[in-house]
Amino acid sequence: MILPSDNWCEQRYFMTEFDNQGTKQKVPNYKQVFQEDAEINQVISKIGSLMIERGFPLKDAEQELKAIEARSAEDNMTSSTTSASSISESPLDKLKNKAKADIIIQIWWKINKTDKGNSVSFTLEAFDAFTSKRIASSTGIGSPNTTDLVPELLQKAVLANIDPFAAQLQKHFDDMFSNGREVIVTVKRWKSWDKNLSTEVNGEEITDYINKWMALNTTKGRFSTSDATENNIRFDQVRIPLFDSNNNALDARQFAKGLQKYLKAAPFNFEVKLMTRGLGEAILVLGEK
Repeated sequence: MILPSDNWCEQRYFMTEFDNQGTKQKVPNYKQVFQEDAEINQVISKIGSLMIERGFPLKDAEQELKAIEARSAEDNMTSSTTSASSISESPLDKLKNKAKADIIIQIWWKINKTDKGNSVSFTLEAFDAFTSKRIASSTGIGSPNTTDLVPELLQKAVLANIDPFAAQLQKHFDDMFSNGREVIVTVKRWKSWDKNLSTEVNGEEITDYINKWMALNTTKGRFSTSDATENNIRFDQVRIPLFDSNNNALDARQFAKGLQKYLKAAPFNFEVKLMTRGLGEAILVLGEK
């Protein structure tokens, strides 16, 4: 999915400020971008065509946002037939109610006026939506001319630099197919739980069981433990298969559901709550739902 960069949105005042537990934060208002900016759709279309020609199909950001709005409107109109209660949606649900794609490509550009006409400077960056890691980047300045509009100027400038960018993307996909997709898995405990992750079950600590399950279920047993206490274990660089046994795409939530089922079964029989942050982070909390 191609989106304008945060800096591009900030420069054009397409930002929304919100209160995040007392801290003011700004986020891009993509709906306003697509409704009010005359160039963005043409720019995304031009760059999108270059990506499709190189074998990278794209989600349409504007259509995804419209679909989300339609689902939200439907939820707002839905009520219980018995109590007339509306569907419950927490602030966390609303935050996650956004367009999702495996790779987010962000574009920034600026018009330069010269004696020979206008030229365009651009930066194109791709981020893995699961890990927020930058996986590809390209920057350049197009040749000036006096006839082309911004979308054409940008298309020509990007075209001169896109093959190395596409090669970086392909390298990332090749790595995923070979070594699995990278996610984060965190296991915690409720404060009210009468056990902790050091508690022994049949002679072994709960932590040891979890580590063994991770080794058996990750791609090539690849994961790292960045934090481990009696209350919390955090696994980074967890490599999971792209698809499950039924050939369905696998994300952090679906992967962690396997660990959840494991800990809910004998000999543990724990209550386990499963939560997620975006596509790439799953959190299991032991002791209660």
